[in-house]
Amino acid sequence: MNTQPYKGSRDFYPEDKRLQKWLFAKWAEVCEKFGYEQYDAPMLEETALYQLKGSDEILSEQTYTFIDRGDRSVTMRTEMTPSVSRMVAQKRQELAYPLRWYSIPELWRYERPQRGRLRQFWQLNVDIFGVQGQYAEHEIISVADAIMQSVGAKRSMYQIKLNSRLFIDFVLKDYLGLDEVESATIRRLVDKMAKIDPAAFAASIEASMSPTARDNGAPAKLLDLLQLKSLDDMPADVAGHPSIAELKQLMALLKTNGITNTVFDISLMRGFDYYTDIVFEVFDTNPDNNRSMFGGGRYDGLVGLFGVDPVPTVGFGMGDVTFVNFLEVHGLMPALESETELYMAFIGDMYSSVQPVLAELREEGVTVAVDTTGRKLDKQIKTAEKKGIEFVVFVGEQEIQTGQFRIKNLKSGEEQTLSLARLITVVKDRRKK
Repeated sequence: MNTQPYKGSRDFYPEDKRLQKWLFAKWAEVCEKFGYEQYDAPMLEETALYQLKGSDEILSEQTYTFIDRGDRSVTMRTEMTPSVSRMVAQKRQELAYPLRWYSIPELWRYERPQRGRLRQFWQLNVDIFGVQGQYAEHEIISVADAIMQSVGAKRSMYQIKLNSRLFIDFVLKDYLGLDEVESATIRRLVDKMAKIDPAAFAASIEASMSPTARDNGAPAKLLDLLQLKSLDDMPADVAGHPSIAELKQLMALLKTNGITNTVFDISLMRGFDYYTDIVFEVFDTNPDNNRSMFGGGRYDGLVGLFGVDPVPTVGFGMGDVTFVNFLEVHGLMPALESETELYMAFIGDMYSSVQPVLAELREEGVTVAVDTTGRKLDKQIKTAEKKGIEFVVFVGEQEIQTGQFRIKNLKSGEEQTLSLARLITVVKDRRKK
């Protein structure tokens, strides 16, 4: 049998799980500081949920969809937005708004594995329901920024790009005169613009428009807009759209929190069809990982698709793979130690005699593992070293009789003979360093 995991998935050895636990704890800590509560939903959903208002490309090409034994089409969740919208709709009248919810689910998406993208991944999802104005966008982006700050990132290491789907819809339909089909095609092209040769991109834009639109100069107008780097550079015939003022106000509000690394990016589309207004993405500025890490935006319409009154919503999703890539390239990976603080090495067969000592250690909150192999002490010590455990305590008949235990710090090499109470204090004091 092949010992490798399924393509695009991962085995989590203890050191990998240690990093994941640390990461999830950071995410949860920040979210809960902002008053967000954790939720979850099933791994499987009816396929119809993703057909409600999602991306046809993702549904047809990137999902694990199958017929179950009850002849129902089900899909392994690729994101949490449809699921959380379903949950809110289910209890629409019972919930106290605004809702602040977060989750860290395992997700699956069938795509070609590459750097930053795997088929199996975990994602932090943060959503606020019930706030119509831009205070919701401000809070959500502030949460995202606080998470970056919590791992030691400087704002020069990442950039928050902003755009408005309302503005883009206005540009495509009113300013350029495109119909819905043309607009949808253009949005998808612009979303991939950075990955397409400029000449090929321009040709694709022109080919996606009707002869009338081409005669009216729509391709050139759009290409000119896509070159703009600032909201202040907007042409007069589009600069007056309300979404421009809203973006400026949001960026000014974020600056009051010290979030000065925001920029306007007219090419930012976000791939999902359900976004309705302001969208954002957080980009890594490191040249070795210069890419979008995560993003989100406002999606006011999804809850209403379940036949209940709509609920204004803003949220984002942050994947674990791209986040760890960010930590790696910026030298922010934590030095994580074993959860086991103390390794007990036996001198002789001490298993029965040592049980009261073990019980007291664990009752006092010390994490302790016992070597029951009967090997020589040097081999027991090497095992502790290999596991990354800092302290070894040696226990034989004499230690049990006297209540004095020899403890060795494997990092410093220091050895002491201590009472059990003092030994516990030494181990606990190490946590504070």
